Amino acid sequence: MISGHELLIFLGAAVLLNVAPGPDTIYVLTRTVAQGRKAGFLSSFGVCSGALVHVTGAALGLSVILATSALAFSIVKYAGAAYLIYLGVRALVSREGLHIDAHSKRAPASGWRIFREGVLIDVLNPKAALFFMAFLPQFVVHGQGGETIQFFALGLIVIGIALIWEGLLVLLANVLTQRLRASVGFSTWLNRTLGAVFIALGIRLACEKA
Repeated sequence: MISGHELLIFLGAAVLLNVAPGPDTIYVLTRTVAQGRKAGFLSSFGVCSGALVHVTGAALGLSVILATSALAFSIVKYAGAAYLIYLGVRALVSREGLHIDAHSKRAPASGWRIFREGVLIDVLNPKAALFFMAFLPQFVVHGQGGETIQFFALGLIVIGIALIWEGLLVLLANVLTQRLRASVGFSTWLNRTLGAVFIALGIRLACEKA
């Protein structure tokens, strides 16, 4: 069983890693700013569900394939980069789903689409898979059995911290931007900013090495 000292180290590292901004955080924040608290929580559930896929893959050894196969890593990496760039371009050329306009005939993005996009953003990030494979085993106690269960438990703790952190961001962002959300000018600026950020993230992911 992990010692109290190691558990504190693990929790501290998990908090710092979740606080560091990345595609997941940016997606959660932009969805919250664009469509409010419900959309923010759905996006958070989506990216955390994607993280659960990576935890499962790492626990079952599937992430080793990404770590040892340059082809597999490249396929996932470029698929993820293409998806981020696709989201960015869509935000640049269309207002659909990115703001609430009482006079618009177009409905905002559905809850399922918000959740699905969050899942894909995380699943198609090979760095996330490699992170869980490299980080979690350091805190698994070997020789006592139940290593896979320990791995899952540690992964769930990381995801739980992410849910708490992102939940706080959702609540704060929702309060700060509630009045701005109905502004067409603000929505247009948000679309352009979101598009540029996701395109930049996609290009950065495509240029990263394993």
